[in-house]
Amino acid sequence: MPDPQPLNNDLTAHCTPPPIDPTVATPARIYSYLLGGQDHFPADRAAAEKALQVMPVRDFARVNRAFLTRVVRHLAEAGLDQFLDIGIGLPAPGSTAQTALSVRPGARIVGVDNDPIVLAHAQARAHGEEPAPSDARIVAGDVRRPAQILENPEVRGRLDFDRPVAVLLVAVMHFVPDEDDPYGAVRTLMDAVTPGSALVLSQVTADLDPEGIHATAKAYARSSVKTAVRSSKEIAAFFDCLEPVDPGLVMLAQWRPDEQVLAGDERIGLYGGVALKP
Repeated sequence: MPDPQPLNNDLTAHCTPPPIDPTVATPARIYSYLLGGQDHFPADRAAAEKALQVMPVRDFARVNRAFLTRVVRHLAEAGLDQFLDIGIGLPAPGSTAQTALSVRPGARIVGVDNDPIVLAHAQARAHGEEPAPSDARIVAGDVRRPAQILENPEVRGRLDFDRPVAVLLVAVMHFVPDEDDPYGAVRTLMDAVTPGSALVLSQVTADLDPEGIHATAKAYARSSVKTAVRSSKEIAAFFDCLEPVDPGLVMLAQWRPDEQVLAGDERIGLYGGVALKP
């Protein structure tokens, strides 16, 4: 994950967007390309195409987005109306804001990202003729620095931490290597929220296809995107001391599947789960 760029965290302010380096691929722009979006550069497309040579990563993106949509819908229907989506990425169908607001029009969503183009898009929407929903905000931040996210005045101003918050880390932690203390980051975030809050997390695993996944990781690494492949046991550790929501930690296609799940999706090497803070 690239280092975060300095930015005025109040996206309602008139400020200059941070610099965008089109020569360095980023997870958000690669993901946009894989989902059929338009917000990417040659470096992002090259990284994605290298990965596609060894793994069906476009299917990974699709399955992951479908999981996000199902989870957010479930949590909103269960009563949660506050969402902190870290690594929110670029706009695409089935987003956290789109899904949550369709169930709970009063839901409050704060997205966090360190990709300058994601932040520039957010600022443009804030000042455009068709702004984002009034209860959706995107701020600069990096999951490797959770305290800075939690101290952000925009985060504190939009979310009430005296009430439950859904913390979303969807397809994020496999960009955080062990030397950046990924487990400590998740603990810091969950320590900050009240009981009844939820952790939503999905992560790439090599359990099904070690050779293919490690080849994909190498393809990403050549484009300056670091990845950390983890086993089911290592991914389950992110949920320590939390109460799992049925069906627990499973392959994404097995988490409360709907008509969007296609035959063969259970073979996509992504684990995911939801757990509540007791």
